[in-house]
Amino acid sequence: MPSDHVSPSTRPRAAGSKAAGLWRDGLRGNTSRVARALRESGPSTRAELVTRTGLSRPTVSAALVELIDGGLAAEESKASAQATGGRRAAVVSLTRKTGLAVGVDIGRRHVRVAVADLGQRILTERSEPLDRDADDRPAQVLDHTASMVDDALADVGAVRGDIVGVGLGIPVPLTRAGVLGSPTLLPAWADLAPAAELSARLGVPVHADNDANLGALGEQRWGAGRGTKVFVYVKLATGVGAGLVFDGVLFRGITGTAGELGHITLDAHGPVCQCGNRGCLELYVGGRALLDHARHTHPTLTSLSDLTALAAEGDLRLRRLLNDAGGHLGIALGGLVNLVNPELIAVGGELGAAAQLFLDPLRTGLSSTAMPAAAEAVHIAPATLGDRATALGGVVLALTV
Repeated sequence: MPSDHVSPSTRPRAAGSKAAGLWRDGLRGNTSRVARALRESGPSTRAELVTRTGLSRPTVSAALVELIDGGLAAEESKASAQATGGRRAAVVSLTRKTGLAVGVDIGRRHVRVAVADLGQRILTERSEPLDRDADDRPAQVLDHTASMVDDALADVGAVRGDIVGVGLGIPVPLTRAGVLGSPTLLPAWADLAPAAELSARLGVPVHADNDANLGALGEQRWGAGRGTKVFVYVKLATGVGAGLVFDGVLFRGITGTAGELGHITLDAHGPVCQCGNRGCLELYVGGRALLDHARHTHPTLTSLSDLTALAAEGDLRLRRLLNDAGGHLGIALGGLVNLVNPELIAVGGELGAAAQLFLDPLRTGLSSTAMPAAAEAVHIAPATLGDRATALGGVVLALTV
């Protein structure tokens, strides 16, 4: 393993960044404003662009003429976009010529990459397991990630110079300065700025955030959270995290570390957590803790997927373990519901795939700690994007920064 933090990939890259240069220098004034609205919101009608940009309809139309004539945008009729009077409204979207957005999810045991065009069409996705935990070998993991990005680009006949931006998710809180908000959770990464490290390897802009935050963005754009105003995404995997979306905007808090649901204290006199506090929710609900408990009766268990599969097949001891975990999670979520009064909580992550096994005790636990009106208003459901949520949320981050 290289001793220095930055070890850029030696794979060939396009000279400069064509797409980034287009956004920086090639689009100006009202045309840039309309293009930015399309990039952030996706395919839109002209009326929607007038609302989002605050420009007049003739000004929006003039900007679209420039974009369409330059091959940067395309317009087509969509049956799902009905105009008044029964006519089909024309929908405008950016073309691939404007560049690509890349989402990256670095987990403790996997890396996933998604590539989309700026019209918000997902073009390709790749996922690979890591043979060892990512915790103690950041340089190797980042090198491998850069190689996976190159492979995903090759899938669609693209090069690094086509990338406008990369959104990177990692399984720890990040501050607004881009460093770890709790270094003890991923000690070997403690002195790194993950976005800067991956940017040095790829030669393109990279923006990083916590994996649960990006999962929330992915589910808000393409999954269970579509159309919601106040939305909470809970990621249950090795750790426990939450992403909070208010009126379509991710809430990060003053330092950027909001949503650390797994480190809410359930028992102030409980066992010491990896974060340094006692009795954290993650010690009762996190995947690492659940596997440790399960191995008392199932010593050969090696993964959460095996645990949930056996529980789904009817193993009573593992069902009880998940039932108890759901109750603990519900108690913690009740406090969150009291604070933010969400309309939807979507449960995702590796354990989220087994959500139906513990949603009932979760609801019971939540009802025991949340105010009745807030508890009755919130809907709790499995997330719909599965293990794709964080990488797709990375695409959203790259599109909107």
